[in-house]
Amino acid sequence: MLLEDVWFRYHRRGPWVLRKAGVRIDPGEAAVVLGRNGVGKSTLLQLAAGGLRPTRGRVVDRPGAVGWVPERFPADQPFTVAQYLTAMGRLAGLSGPAADRAVRRWVDRLGLTRFEGVRLPQLSKGTAQKVGLAQALLRPPGLLVLDEPWEGLDAAARELVPEFIDEVLADGGMALVSDHRGETVRLPGARQWTVDGGTVTEEAPSGGVAMAVVELAVPADRVTAAVARLRADGHHVLRVRDHPAPPPATRPDADPPPVSPPIRGRYPTRRAACRKSGA
Repeated sequence: MLLEDVWFRYHRRGPWVLRKAGVRIDPGEAAVVLGRNGVGKSTLLQLAAGGLRPTRGRVVDRPGAVGWVPERFPADQPFTVAQYLTAMGRLAGLSGPAADRAVRRWVDRLGLTRFEGVRLPQLSKGTAQKVGLAQALLRPPGLLVLDEPWEGLDAAARELVPEFIDEVLADGGMALVSDHRGETVRLPGARQWTVDGGTVTEEAPSGGVAMAVVELAVPADRVTAAVARLRADGHHVLRVRDHPAPPPATRPDADPPPVSPPIRGRYPTRRAACRKSGA
């Protein structure tokens, strides 16, 4: 997808919010949109998502399926969570049964089951944000646009956002993300677009070390300490989940080992990791 010589202002005689913006993102890539508050990051994201039209220039090769999560989820609607998500699934082009399956999947993944019958205006900000994430992912998006997606989320849900982005990229989609909390450090391979003074520039992503994903199993009562230690060492923990341990291969008659939830993290390649530890 290409933003080609894009200019934008909200009023005919108003100031230009963006001027000559020209950036490109390819399938399988993510880009983090950086900049101070009020410089036009949300405007850039809305132009990319199709919520706004450029005053000049054009957006080329935008995917047909776009998942868009605004900074503030519009919760002032007279629907329950289940009604809203089902309707959004149908608007996204899913059949009735497919919409029902998608709603069930994302309600379960985001821990929204007990809120299905709750009306949107009664939700907390964090829960409403989860509903916003769910609606954006009901139909696998070719472009996922997230404006401050971590805002208001609890710790468990914040861990899920990079996982969702990775899944979109693995399917050949693209992702654009803005954030002022520093959470985009969880996306170490993302490109960086900086908005400043109405212009958009691209910077080289931080770090050039190739990355690998490793799963670790630790005792359940040590998960919190292990996650904290891994992050302190500069690793990126993608998720924590329960997973039954396989039975031991050498003693099939022995009692199975205790179940330990593995920590899935993103690490430098073996050579870089050994060099860091002094091995």
